[in-house]
Amino acid sequence: MGKGSNVQKAQAARERNQKKLGKTDEERRAASAKAKLDSTAFMCKICRQTFMCNAKPSLLYLHVTSKHPDMVNGDLTACFDALAGFDPADPDGKKATAASASAAKSGSAKPKKGKKKGGDDGDLLSLLDAGLTIGGKKGKKKK
Repeated sequence: MGKGSNVQKAQAARERNQKKLGKTDEERRAASAKAKLDSTAFMCKICRQTFMCNAKPSLLYLHVTSKHPDMVNGDLTACFDALAGFDPADPDGKKATAASASAAKSGSAKPKKGKKKGGDDGDLLSLLDAGLTIGGKKGKKKK
């Protein structure tokens, strides 16, 4: 049976009141902790500027070159620990991954086997002798 109109009105009023109350204390604490971690994911040790957690090393390096040009030839980790091992000539790390992939290819001694195309005619003839047909339609029965 369907709900009466009073039941629907009461349910809608309950939902409205829940929206007005907002978040619980537990939800508020979790949201503030997440925001705190996200806001200070990367912080420059020199000027204390913060960057979001999804900032790439190339963006952090750009900050170092523009705001602290005296640090460019020196130690990049003086600004950000995440820049340890960063190569300015390869900001996205594509050259390093390509080099490791080519080293992995050259290191494998086993040649890969290709798929057989067409199959063996002897196998096909043995199947035909066993009573199978080539390209028969499935599911249709003649009466």
